[in-house]
Amino acid sequence: MPAAIATQGLTKVFHTVKRQEGLRGTLRSLVAPQRVTKTAVNDVSFSVEGGELVALLGPNGAGKSTIIKVLTGILTPTSGKAEVVGAVPYRARERNARNVGAVFGQRTQLWWDLPARESFAILRDIYDVGEAEYTARIREFDDLLDLASFWDTRVRHLSLGQRVRCDLAAALLHDPPVIFLDEPTIGMDVVVKEQVRRFLQHQVERRGRTVLLTTHDMTEVARLAERIVLINHGRIVHDGPLADIRRRFGGTWQVRAEVTGPVDTRVPEGLRIVRVEGPFITFAPDPGADISTHEALKRVIQQYDLADISVAESDLEDVMRAAYLGPDAPDDHRPTIGEPV
Repeated sequence: MPAAIATQGLTKVFHTVKRQEGLRGTLRSLVAPQRVTKTAVNDVSFSVEGGELVALLGPNGAGKSTIIKVLTGILTPTSGKAEVVGAVPYRARERNARNVGAVFGQRTQLWWDLPARESFAILRDIYDVGEAEYTARIREFDDLLDLASFWDTRVRHLSLGQRVRCDLAAALLHDPPVIFLDEPTIGMDVVVKEQVRRFLQHQVERRGRTVLLTTHDMTEVARLAERIVLINHGRIVHDGPLADIRRRFGGTWQVRAEVTGPVDTRVPEGLRIVRVEGPFITFAPDPGADISTHEALKRVIQQYDLADISVAESDLEDVMRAAYLGPDAPDDHRPTIGEPV
């Protein structure tokens, strides 16, 4: 059975004109423009099976949103291939629009001056959703997202959390098999975020939808993602389970120590410092170091005067920061004792 989402050698290059300062620079740009080429996505190949939730992660400017825009048919790639449910999105845009739903955290597909109820009625007619199906889906979405409490409020008067919940429901109104979510919970409070997470879990586990999610919220990643596709500088640097990223970039554990006496600036052998917060120092195993938690505790206790010490799983934000920097990041990117992180 073919994958729900598939890309092969996907590349997107943008060409822009570099603007120069001042009147003379502006005239020069008009007469002899200096063109700049930026490769946003470079030879990206991956696939997502039906009923799978995959997190597409990377730092700002890595190329995540560009990939989403190609897969939704908004952009045409410079080279390579992309398919969504068997359709080439930028060639069969109407077919692709019926196969996918999309939510962009800072944009809405609802009508700004209309109540949410009327926006949904317009989308129902656009997608030719039958009355019985429409009623059943709205009831389901209301049960999961509590839409009724603001159903008759104009979209411009909705809070961010209310608007995004409406956008999620609107994206699924025509029952698409694939959902693209680009930073859907940005700026939300923790209560609404949890509500959205439960909704997404329901769509994947009960409805069998395929979800491609981009986010900087590591709690969201840890709770939702079955698999991580990590992209940096337009290229895929990792594709696999979250546990593999932990092992590759952060180890599977950390030692957190509260120092009471003078701080020794030497780092115990086989360990590295990942975070310093006042008297609290967090250590993780050095990449490639064969050190057990027992030995790590022993070395930290021998070197420092401590009020407390504990072992915990690596903080996911630290793991992802190490992944974004890459295995060849220079040592001066790593925090030292007393340095703000």
